[in-house]
Amino acid sequence: MRKNIFIIIGILILLFGLGVYLWSKSVARQSVVINSFKECITFGGLVTESYPRQCRYGDKTFTEEVQSTTAKDDFIRISSPMPNQLVKSPLTITGVARGSWFFEASFPVMLTDWNGRIIGRGIAQTKSDWMTSDFISFEATLTFTSDKNAYSKNGTLILKKDNPSGLPANDDALEMPVVIGT
Repeated sequence: MRKNIFIIIGILILLFGLGVYLWSKSVARQSVVINSFKECITFGGLVTESYPRQCRYGDKTFTEEVQSTTAKDDFIRISSPMPNQLVKSPLTITGVARGSWFFEASFPVMLTDWNGRIIGRGIAQTKSDWMTSDFISFEATLTFTSDKNAYSKNGTLILKKDNPSGLPANDDALEMPVVIGT
């Protein structure tokens, strides 16, 4: 009989300890103040696969700030893929760029992983007359292999203005975040 009382008391202490632990986790979660999309992800908020992505934590929703391409919209515009889109190999990139972005009807394109390591390179080509100041269509195909064990699947698609002069003043690039799939 006495042994049963010790077992019951032990179980009650364990249940009390578990209750205190769960209550403290709940209080800690409630006391966390989230002010940004990045913090929302860090603390385990629910992320929607919309564009731009949204993260919900409690009763608050945060929208991801996407690098604006509008600063480059007067020179180059990407139709596909979209920012933060899942990309897989082979990746076809399409859009329009002004003729000044090209040299000999092409410009370089690359894909980098989370660490900035180049995992794919290619050349965007146009079939139009590139010696114009108008927008002309381009297409590029990148073949790449992603690291299945990578810490992050985040990557960057980089479309570089071709610069045959080599002068830094003539350099330009459009960088767009993507999610690298396997």
